[in-house]
Amino acid sequence: MTLSPAAAWGILLVAGLCEVGWAIGLKYTEGFSRLVPSLWTLAAMAISVVLLGWSLKTLPVGTAYAVWTGIGAVGTALFGMLLFNESREVARLVCIGLIVAGILGLKLLSE
Repeated sequence: MTLSPAAAWGILLVAGLCEVGWAIGLKYTEGFSRLVPSLWTLAAMAISVVLLGWSLKTLPVGTAYAVWTGIGAVGTALFGMLLFNESREVARLVCIGLIVAGILGLKLLSE
């Protein structure tokens, strides 16, 4: 079954959000020593990779992978600031903005 481009991009977005979930979840697993956070994190990992794979039925692998990791990087950095009081320096925010610009550029150029 081939996905429509819109469906593939939607699936890729959800896959990227699941990547944020597992990356943040790693912090709560405390080195996989806590059962419930570890199970949620492992589930998010599996869902993220499966959804990425589904999106690759339609999207170019280089573009999809870069967008997937970009969503994960931006989301994880932002949640790190919100949940763990990580640095909010202007230079860091500019770098996050550059990642977002790259994600949008890849999406626009792959249509």
